[in-house]
Amino acid sequence: MRALLFIVVFFLLNSCSNNPESFIKHLNGYWEIENVTLPDGNKRSYSFNETIDYIKITDSLTGFRKKLKPNFNGSFETSNNAEHFSFTKVNDSLHIYYETPFAKWKETILFVNESQLKVINQNKAVFLYKRFTPFNLE
Repeated sequence: MRALLFIVVFFLLNSCSNNPESFIKHLNGYWEIENVTLPDGNKRSYSFNETIDYIKITDSLTGFRKKLKPNFNGSFETSNNAEHFSFTKVNDSLHIYYETPFAKWKETILFVNESQLKVINQNKAVFLYKRFTPFNLE
């Protein structure tokens, strides 16, 4: 009986594990930082963001991220600068490798769904993003 219970639990746990490739479908869109947890445990919350991130997946393994400044009329201000990235699956993790003319860096996606995105960077800072909701002045 114990062996049967162990086998059932083992298969349930394996079937419930996150598939990192399934994270990609949730990344497109507008994101704003909700909070950052630093490696020393200090946490900084953001109740207002002057800029947001726009993430666009251009094919299954590449994309770009742009900083946008939302306006009250629903439009955005931005520059032509973009951070291009590629995805790499390593074991059970999905890594994002960014590259600009000035730097290269990596982030690992810890969690993503329709409303939240959680990543950890090379410095072990954990960023929690939420979907950006446009300003509503009505």
